[in-house]
Amino acid sequence: MIPKVFNQVIELGDGRTITLETGKLAKQADGSVVVRMGDTMLLATVVSARTANPGIDFLPLTVDYREKFAAAGRYPGGFMKREARPSNEEILTMRLVDRVLRPLFPKDYHAETQVMIQLMSHDEEVMPDALAGLAASAAIQLSDIPFETPISEVRVARINGEFVINPSYTQLQEADIDMMIGASADSVAMVEGEMKEISEEEMADAIKFAHEAIKVQCAAQVALAEAVGKKETREYEGEREDEELAQKIHDAAYQKCYDIAKKGTSKQERGLAFSEVKEEVTAMFTEEELEEYGDLIGKYFSKAHKTAVRDLTLNEGLRLDGRTTTDIRPIWCEVDYLPRTHGSSIFTRGETQALATVTLGTSRDANMVDSPTLQGEEKFYLHYNFPPFSTGEARPLRGTSRREIGHGNLAQRALKGMIPEDCPYTVRIVSEVLESNGSSSMATVCSGTMALMDAGVQMKKPVSGIAMGLISDGDRYAVLSDILGDEDHLGDMDFKVTGTADGITACQMDIKIKGLSYEILVNALKQARDGRLHILEKLTDTIATPNEDVKAHAPKMVNRVIPNDLIGAFIGPGGKHIQELQKETETTIVINEDPVTEEGIVEILGTNQEGIDKVIARIESMMFKPEKGSVYEVKVIKILDFGAVVEYTEAPGNEVLLHVSELAWERTNNVTDVVNIGDVIDVKYFGVDPKTRKEKVSRKALLPKPEGYVARPPRDNNRDNRGRDNRNRDNRRDDRKPRQDKKES
Repeated sequence: MIPKVFNQVIELGDGRTITLETGKLAKQADGSVVVRMGDTMLLATVVSARTANPGIDFLPLTVDYREKFAAAGRYPGGFMKREARPSNEEILTMRLVDRVLRPLFPKDYHAETQVMIQLMSHDEEVMPDALAGLAASAAIQLSDIPFETPISEVRVARINGEFVINPSYTQLQEADIDMMIGASADSVAMVEGEMKEISEEEMADAIKFAHEAIKVQCAAQVALAEAVGKKETREYEGEREDEELAQKIHDAAYQKCYDIAKKGTSKQERGLAFSEVKEEVTAMFTEEELEEYGDLIGKYFSKAHKTAVRDLTLNEGLRLDGRTTTDIRPIWCEVDYLPRTHGSSIFTRGETQALATVTLGTSRDANMVDSPTLQGEEKFYLHYNFPPFSTGEARPLRGTSRREIGHGNLAQRALKGMIPEDCPYTVRIVSEVLESNGSSSMATVCSGTMALMDAGVQMKKPVSGIAMGLISDGDRYAVLSDILGDEDHLGDMDFKVTGTADGITACQMDIKIKGLSYEILVNALKQARDGRLHILEKLTDTIATPNEDVKAHAPKMVNRVIPNDLIGAFIGPGGKHIQELQKETETTIVINEDPVTEEGIVEILGTNQEGIDKVIARIESMMFKPEKGSVYEVKVIKILDFGAVVEYTEAPGNEVLLHVSELAWERTNNVTDVVNIGDVIDVKYFGVDPKTRKEKVSRKALLPKPEGYVARPPRDNNRDNRGRDNRNRDNRRDDRKPRQDKKES
């Protein structure tokens, strides 16, 4: 028997709806819900352990999002026909959900918790990543897991000047804003997206519009939980607290930390100084007290340290490294650092350094995307690597981390809009983070811009990026430009903004405090703009415009279009012709078919211009079409008994027969009496001869007719004159036996 099912419908205001359903699936989970929009359906579940593992002082939360190929009626690609490790797109969705959920669990809740979201049915007109946050939060609301308030996430796009919530993939192609917003009914918590050079006010308007839609979705979750029967929040054993101990440590450490922070020293120097203060605080306690309160001592020292650093900024406008709130750390840049890459650059800002390389390739080098919800290829992509030595650590490498994928995606979105549509290359940027104390993703954007220009990619405009922070105590606030790693940890907001001199191209924002006013947000974005322009000036001082051409050792790319019916001839049987041509010219040749015109798009890639020119000449030769009545220069390449084979000098390889009868007005007994191999002569083109059905050219047509020349009478093709009598066949032997009789004998 089907159990009782509860539903809640969310109206999007334009005829579309989102339905929340619970009670039918996954009932052993602490909470489960099915979210449906169109024919897209997500199943979200949440399970949390009843007890925390001893010794854990953090929330071991796992957010997992997976797309099932069956949801789109497709098979997984590759040899193994089973979904395996998550794709980049799935990981990016996991990060979007995790960043909004994690801060809303109680700080002292340390039970292992797992949120799983699965795409069970896919509608091509509905993008499922915009529903994942809603699904996860609804599942938690239906459980007894402690959680502060329902949240949701929506995608907001601006299409033809109008904001749209959760647009289709087709609609998104026409948008100049594509942002994901995560929020509760009261506060915006997360923003991430890409834009086409918009202003700070336009970005704030998009966030406001999305937040109104989120409020409706949060109310729907509350209504669904009440309809099912809201569960009592489970009891759990929180962290120990000791107010007297906290005050004692604060009194001992606060002023010392404040004084160290005010000195404006380097990361290592102040790290050692803070460690010495911590040792002094620890020395205040006996071994028995340390054994009993060791975890609390460390926690309360961190709290005193954080409070001191925040107070320094709010009281005096000073920061850990001695800067004011608007100062940008010293920057130095360099391009063309690596001699054999197609493009390279170094960007160093304070104690953060990124080395970027650019590699140019053909369409064969495009990044193939094959997921249940998206198929295609990327001709521009960026990979970001964050090795442990960049922060002075030694730890094992476990493959590409979710953080590396997320930061690389942000930098890619920041730059991709500035790659010209007619760029013939596939472009790959790799950012190697060599030092990190502050935003390495923004350093990647800056180094990526310079490396692209160094490689000769004709960027529309250079892009820079900056990481901003916020410290607020409710009455006062300070916006920090170009934050340090420590300021990211102790601040109330971390937002990264990238853009050109004319507007924002991408952003990523995590807001840790409730009720952040849009006034503060816009002020922070405007301060970020000043910082971006300062950094952009440093980039353009190093390399003002893209190099006019690619480097000598980098491949040159030329595209040519050929008719569809010539593709086979150009490739040759089994690829013979194109393979020989690539070997002869030392080039790489790729042919793609235009899906609209069905013409062949030939990509020619090579470092040797002479080889590229040979390929172009071969293509032009194939496409050469002589005009009837025109005169052309030809070269004799072969002598036959009945004429000479000649090729057009302007289209080598394009051959035609010059018949012996068209060599001269006089009778020609031997072809070599008139022309020899290697001779260059002019001929007139007469088109296709209706009798021979072959192309006809003539040399004699360009020569003056000799005096007294009498043309030979045309051959009489009357069949009456070609009978047996004319061929002397009337004297055939009468005694010759018929063929059949001979066979029988």
